[in-house]
Amino acid sequence: MASDANATLRGSAVGLFLFDVCEEMRLDEMRSILGARRLGEGLKHAAGEQLFFERPPVVEDAQFPGEAGAKVRIKYYDYGVLSVLFEFPFAGEWPDLISLSSRWISETDLQTRAETLAKEKVERTRLALIKPYDRWLSEDYFIFFMRDIHGNPSAAQLLSSCGQQISQVVRGESAVLSDGERSEVLQSAMSYYPNDLVVVGWNAAFVYDSMAGSETTMQLLEYANSQLLEFRHYDDLLTRELAAVYDSLEQKSTLIGRWRLPGEASRLQTVLLDVTELTERADNAIKFLSDMFSARLYRLAASKIGVPDYKSLAQEKLRTAEDLYRFLIDQFHQSRTFVLESLVVLILLIELVYVFHGKM
Repeated sequence: MASDANATLRGSAVGLFLFDVCEEMRLDEMRSILGARRLGEGLKHAAGEQLFFERPPVVEDAQFPGEAGAKVRIKYYDYGVLSVLFEFPFAGEWPDLISLSSRWISETDLQTRAETLAKEKVERTRLALIKPYDRWLSEDYFIFFMRDIHGNPSAAQLLSSCGQQISQVVRGESAVLSDGERSEVLQSAMSYYPNDLVVVGWNAAFVYDSMAGSETTMQLLEYANSQLLEFRHYDDLLTRELAAVYDSLEQKSTLIGRWRLPGEASRLQTVLLDVTELTERADNAIKFLSDMFSARLYRLAASKIGVPDYKSLAQEKLRTAEDLYRFLIDQFHQSRTFVLESLVVLILLIELVYVFHGKM
């Protein structure tokens, strides 16, 4: 991707890798350990509208070794997500961009580099992490920013003349797509001005915008992927907890075993409260203040990568866990009532024995 003064496309290619490393990060301690900065509390859109992070993440900047002009940025979110972003300058033609997208999406060593870097950062900042995880969930996403396109086409002109190439970039396909598939991809196109464009896919996005405008878009795409990662984590956690409770119920089908149900119920209730608190924190991490375009773009990105689907799964399992919690408590109360009633009957029988024995 060497510089070319006559290149049709000029911009950058971004590989974004996110890891769910702990339950929570103490961001102030993180800043102190790393000597890093907080992300600006407001990310200003070109139109003057704003969006805000409730707790702005901590950000580190670095250079990619051996790659001139390449950048590395590590970001730490308070809800336990660490993201590693690699950005490389790009200058070339449409076939070059299509080839790069296809290669990155199908297989890239950037994932391994990102994970190695993430492990180093987690080890260094362990004192600022609350409940670090032994097993990490991860997500990757690729963004192709074109800041200069030959002829300075409008978004409408670009979609009309280069829609096929854009759809291939977003899908990571080197082969030409069918008309139906191309149309499906381009339905996810959005523009704020006549000369900017974003096309969002489930694992990549194409962005044609200025430096300032593309920065906001990148933040929104990254945030959407961090949400996906969190809801995947909650879904996985609830699946394991529900399975454990069901196994416990099978082992405690006896009357004596049911006396241990309050312990299971208490543990399940703790998980429910923790997941509810953490999902609310992650879900409300970003605020849109009058920036309706950014809000629509976030909803589009979230929908494309599957955030609502995993959120629905997690919420459904939360409802199941709540029903199961009530069932455990009811089972315990029924068992306790049975035992108490049995004791009352036993006492009455003993008294009757004494009464009849005395008469004899």
